[in-house]
Amino acid sequence: METLLFNALGSRLADYEWGALLIAIGIGALKIIGIIIAFLIVRSIGNRILSNVFEKYQEKENISIGRAKTLESLIKNVYGYALIFILVVTILQVFNYDVTALIAGAGIIGLAIGFGAQGLVSDVVTGFFILLEKQIDVGDYITTGEFSGICEEVGLRQTKIRGFDGTLHFVPNREITGMSNHSRGNMRALIDIGISYDDDIDKAIAVMQAACDEVAASNDMIVEGPNVLGVQTLGASDVVIRVIAKTVNNEQWGIERELRKVLKETLDKNGIEIPFPHQVYVEKK
Repeated sequence: METLLFNALGSRLADYEWGALLIAIGIGALKIIGIIIAFLIVRSIGNRILSNVFEKYQEKENISIGRAKTLESLIKNVYGYALIFILVVTILQVFNYDVTALIAGAGIIGLAIGFGAQGLVSDVVTGFFILLEKQIDVGDYITTGEFSGICEEVGLRQTKIRGFDGTLHFVPNREITGMSNHSRGNMRALIDIGISYDDDIDKAIAVMQAACDEVAASNDMIVEGPNVLGVQTLGASDVVIRVIAKTVNNEQWGIERELRKVLKETLDKNGIEIPFPHQVYVEKK
């Protein structure tokens, strides 16, 4: 009789413990879900506030849009890392973990993994100096290593470059050992056009310059020129004449395309030949 009583009591206690454990797990899960939702809301609101702040800062201080976007992406990057750290600490507190001990041991842990995280440290240090020295801004056309394109984001760890084929390249900052910024100052449009050896070079230069003047008068993207420099080279079958112009940043390709079209039409109207390869077939009978 006593054995049955103890077994029944033990069973009820076990059921109670399991029930209490499930309730505790459920409450913990609800807390974690609430913390994650709060994290997403705070991150969204914070990013929106930062965007508004930098938009007003750009208007007030009259700095370039690219520079404002660069600083904005950096601050959002740091803000996101800080929120993630707070999220992890808050979740650990839900499980009654001693966060103080975790922070105290962070120095020892950091020293232990420091040798394996040298690349990350190098990324952060290099990114800091890139931003400090204002080497690039968001929207700049840059070339570094094998990558070339428009800078979309400059972070403490990596730089994002959008290639002209649409590919987004993620370049660790430590790999940016040398970089060319094509967006500092005015850009240059350059066109080489060949004419026949039988044509009058002076006439060709005159009609080409007149056409260039018309393009310059109708296109606000041209800062200086276009100017016909003269004969650049003597080719195997043509006399190459060079034309250059200074343009607004990232507009040089469009100006080159327009000039090629206008100059081709102008030379055709004036009876000046642009040589091209000919093939002659001889049929023997």
